[in-house]
Amino acid sequence: MKEVRFFYAPDAETSNELPQDEAMHATRVLRLKGGDEIMLMDGRGNFYSAEVTIAATHHCYYELKAKLPQPPQWAGHLHLAMAPTKMIDRVEWLAEKATEVGIDELSFLDCAFSERHVVKQSRIEKIVVSAVKQSRKPFMPRINEMATFRSFVASPHQETHRYIAHCYDEIPRTDLFEALCQLPAGADALVLIGPEGDFSVGEVEEAQQAGFVSVTLGRSRLRTETAALSAVMMMQLAQRVPRIPR
Repeated sequence: MKEVRFFYAPDAETSNELPQDEAMHATRVLRLKGGDEIMLMDGRGNFYSAEVTIAATHHCYYELKAKLPQPPQWAGHLHLAMAPTKMIDRVEWLAEKATEVGIDELSFLDCAFSERHVVKQSRIEKIVVSAVKQSRKPFMPRINEMATFRSFVASPHQETHRYIAHCYDEIPRTDLFEALCQLPAGADALVLIGPEGDFSVGEVEEAQQAGFVSVTLGRSRLRTETAALSAVMMMQLAQRVPRIPR
């Protein structure tokens, strides 16, 4: 049985043509032709079955057959905010893997000890689109522009439960996974991950004053991208922990 290919088309319902990047992939790489079946995803919770009508070098037109609304794959809003690493390929790897595991929002922080102060949002978004298609996620994570640590923690966030992970033993911390498992089912969560040199003590104190809870990810000292992915995994796994009625 021939595999049906998925394409990201945010305007799938109001257009009859794939976006240019998707059209190039469909026609030049996959060599689709008229009559081939495809699946479209709009990133807002809908899949669409469609049929290719015209496939040219730079254009791919389609006809919608059915709209297939998809239920959310988890409850609550999961938000990761991290200081990007000096090596951009590690940031790109994290964006891809976090999307595959499952996340709603990804932010980037410019911190006191940051070694990277610029991230190309458009590049990260392309990687996330590819990961969404690969993992068949019906909702597209939101990718935010880099913000200074101070402005980020001072900004209002929709997540009620907010955490900052750091390695300072002198500052009392709780275990992140245990804290997440104590939340009501479907609770929103935001986790901050610092740069390779960690957050500064001043940043940790500033975050705590803004309502963030200090947490640890375990006994091992992790690289930034490993810590970030671990936090995403913990948020996802905590969603699956049975809650005991109180």
